[in-house]
Amino acid sequence: MCVRHGFILLAIVTSAMIFLLGSFWPDVYYAFIIIGPLILLGLYDFIQVKHTILRLYPVIGHFRYIFEYIRPEIQQYFVESNINGRPINREFRALVYQRAKNVRDTRPFGTQFDVYRAGYEWMDHSLSPVHIEDSHPRIKFGGPDCSKPYLASPLNISAMSFGALSKNAIMALNKGAKIGRFAHNTGEGGLSPYHLEYGGDIIWQIGTGYFGCRNKNGGFDETLFAEKASLDVVKMIEIKLSQGAKPGHGGILPAAKLTAEIARIRHVPMGQDVISPPAHSSFSTPTGLLEFVRYLRTLSGGKPVGFKLCLGKRSEFLAICKAMLKTGITPDFITIDGGEGGTGAAPIELTNSVGTPLRDAIIFIHSALRGTGLRNKIRLIASGKVFTAFHMARMMALGADTINSARGMMMALGCIQSRNCNSDHCPTGVATQNPMRYKALNVKDKAQRVANYHKSTVEHLTELLAACGMSNLTELKPEHINRRVNGTKVTNYAELYPLIETDCLLCHDTFPESWKKDWEKASAESW
Repeated sequence: MCVRHGFILLAIVTSAMIFLLGSFWPDVYYAFIIIGPLILLGLYDFIQVKHTILRLYPVIGHFRYIFEYIRPEIQQYFVESNINGRPINREFRALVYQRAKNVRDTRPFGTQFDVYRAGYEWMDHSLSPVHIEDSHPRIKFGGPDCSKPYLASPLNISAMSFGALSKNAIMALNKGAKIGRFAHNTGEGGLSPYHLEYGGDIIWQIGTGYFGCRNKNGGFDETLFAEKASLDVVKMIEIKLSQGAKPGHGGILPAAKLTAEIARIRHVPMGQDVISPPAHSSFSTPTGLLEFVRYLRTLSGGKPVGFKLCLGKRSEFLAICKAMLKTGITPDFITIDGGEGGTGAAPIELTNSVGTPLRDAIIFIHSALRGTGLRNKIRLIASGKVFTAFHMARMMALGADTINSARGMMMALGCIQSRNCNSDHCPTGVATQNPMRYKALNVKDKAQRVANYHKSTVEHLTELLAACGMSNLTELKPEHINRRVNGTKVTNYAELYPLIETDCLLCHDTFPESWKKDWEKASAESW
């Protein structure tokens, strides 16, 4: 029994007791002066659809909104105190909620952070700002071997599986993507009916477990894949090699969240944790990966195919570059997941201490593709703790073409980061398979919030560009982002993250010395 049903039972029992006792002591009826309004408030909370927390926690859930109402004053104190950097995350979370609810997101009293503290970052505006007509630009995905390119939004929904998230959460995300004309990544859990319910654009992720296109032995089933990849709503295919939250480790769906429906969609047995293999069985070399990319592109009818990874050993990514040069096969895109990326379940050592952070990873991969002359054939997607338009601009300045957001989209759904994702006790119905909880999440309302958050954030991105005198996303460069290194020293990303020259890895005379060790170690035939 959840709290909302417990409230109804409590209201019935309490009312019955008051009536019973009132027949002996009439003064007891005065208790209704206090109890009656609370019961009415609880009944209203039970039937309203705007606030999942109030539907799940009638009456007592209002305490959260009381604290949220006084948040600006509490926020100001903690920002000034600057405890372990956490106030910044709290500020971003509040911003997502405001944009999702389509309420004013402006701030009084200017900059909320210590601008003289090491780590503070900003962009230089122009005294000649421009006006950008198109506040929702599109980026073309699809290389020379792709016959069905996709025009993507700068901001899309990052990989989150049905299983990790509830069916209502998946439907709300997909409906939001449909409203806002942006893409929804399925995560490695397979292409479920809830991803298809509202017709939002889909990026179908194929993980090491091949969920949704899996044969009886756990390997890849080309017939199942071709059947689903041919659907009109499936716009791109993403092969998952690794993710930032647990690189080198397969995906985890705890048995507590495995339902018969999920088991049927994934083609896995009930009653045990669903743990994906750490590596793919369809290929084992860089060349094999690229051949698999080409194979999936053919099976999908020419749709863009790429892969996702968290950068680990640099020589291994350079091995993929060498394989591209050797075979002539290039992916249409590469999704770069930072080591700071989130998850619903992962060993703490992998979460905190394995995987290259996003900024370091994207500048290396961007440089490697430039150095091998491949960058203009491949789009880069960045993923990892991106909430705001400035976060997006920062990643794009380092080389990203588009951004994927998971955390921001979950917050738009109503996630309050209770960190119960892996226990099936999510208090907002987002990351749970408990029907008493997820049914409280209203799909129509939350979908609109997801669309609101996306729309506002992309519009603020173009507003940033305009203020800096730029009219196109491609004009963003590393030198446009400044960082205070210490109290008196300021530098920009071009100095912090230097790029290597185009084609320099192909020519002995221009080959950068610092890249030689990893380049010589890399082989197209092995990791």
